Amino acid sequence: MDKSEARNFPGCKAFEENLGNWTWDRLNRLFWKPADIPHDEVDGRHSTKPPIPPIASWPARREAAASLSADPGAAAATESLAPDRFEPGYRPDRFEEVLQQLDTGVAIVDNRGVLRFLNAQMERFLETPREVVIGVPLNRLFFHRRVPRLVRRMLVRLFGEVKRNRCCRMEFQTECRCLLVDVARVEELDGDYLVSAKDVSDFKLIEQSALQNDKLAMLGKIAAAIAHEIRNPLTAIRGFIQLLTPYLEEKGKQEYARVIMSEIDRANHIIYEFLNSSKPSEPTKQPVRVESLLKEFILLTESEANMMGCELTCHISDADMVVDVDVKQIKQVLLNIFRNALEAIQAAGDGRKGRIGLSARRDKRHVLVSVRDNGKGMDPGTIGRLFDPFFTTKKDGTGLGLSVSYRIIRNHGGTIRVDSVPGEGTEFTICLPLNMKAEEKNADGRAGAERPA
Repeated sequence: MDKSEARNFPGCKAFEENLGNWTWDRLNRLFWKPADIPHDEVDGRHSTKPPIPPIASWPARREAAASLSADPGAAAATESLAPDRFEPGYRPDRFEEVLQQLDTGVAIVDNRGVLRFLNAQMERFLETPREVVIGVPLNRLFFHRRVPRLVRRMLVRLFGEVKRNRCCRMEFQTECRCLLVDVARVEELDGDYLVSAKDVSDFKLIEQSALQNDKLAMLGKIAAAIAHEIRNPLTAIRGFIQLLTPYLEEKGKQEYARVIMSEIDRANHIIYEFLNSSKPSEPTKQPVRVESLLKEFILLTESEANMMGCELTCHISDADMVVDVDVKQIKQVLLNIFRNALEAIQAAGDGRKGRIGLSARRDKRHVLVSVRDNGKGMDPGTIGRLFDPFFTTKKDGTGLGLSVSYRIIRNHGGTIRVDSVPGEGTEFTICLPLNMKAEEKNADGRAGAERPA
């Protein structure tokens, strides 16, 4: 039924001026099946008596529509209806179908703080079934056991901001996504609040990547200039010091020569890192098992960990995982993270027993390699700048190790993420794409082994 048909009903009061805010949307609610309407409250009382029988014939519905009046009680009772499912044969309005198919979460909260509507995407963001939350006041959602704790905290922050400013725009970071939430009071909805939420995780990654590219471009120019202007003079100085070493030994000053040589070598190493950070060599990829890669890395670093009094462990959930990587470059990344972990454990300064754990697990079409330590941890501000060129928290650091590592992992088509808790430790997680041809071959081999002879 559309508006023109409703006007043809004798005595229908749906369009009389004295009904004020009574809208066509609310009139349509008369034709929803009340038996499917979730629990709701009207002015603090439970609404148990439906205004129309559960399965009413069209004449009965027409009579109900015609009998509507401006009675506040009737309006409030009808206002409480918030449909979720429809009776057989009913087809939702096409605009409602559009709302349900949006990749943006949409919800409506009335001016009494009761959640009236949410679409499928918002249901996924809230991680709670619609029938649980529709018709429930916000002050009850704050303590609802079926609503995740993180979502409840988000609702509390939104409520406080809206209470102060009548509208708000906030970002919320969860474990797997970044949500941009907008809340606005819409007069066309009779003062109800429209809440929209969009997953902006991909946009954040693009923004972060673009910012990182700008920084690396600047770094490349600086590195090229430094390499051209300083590296050649340092080579000449080193050569002359080697020629002067016998004379210094005669004077008993050979220690001076050793200090000068070591400092020149250190300067050359810094310049080498500059060049690598500006343009790391293209990876020479080859298929390699994750298990063998990590075992080789353990052999390389185990003695250093023992000398520092740290326990080094490794856990691999699937021995058949294969990745296409440049082994030398990936080992360089792991070594940078490993040495940072050793220094973080020492910096804790409380005599704790150091532990560094490596692990690898499958995540759909990727492998996640994690390096976890129990060092001093980092605050969010430090994490945000961790991959910036020249940023370091160490006295003798260059701030280029993790910047180079970030570039290497990105050149392999992967990502690197950092999670840290101050005082407890840090975890670096490297995500690399699996070699799907090797995966299919391994799957066929397992299927053949399981097939009876």
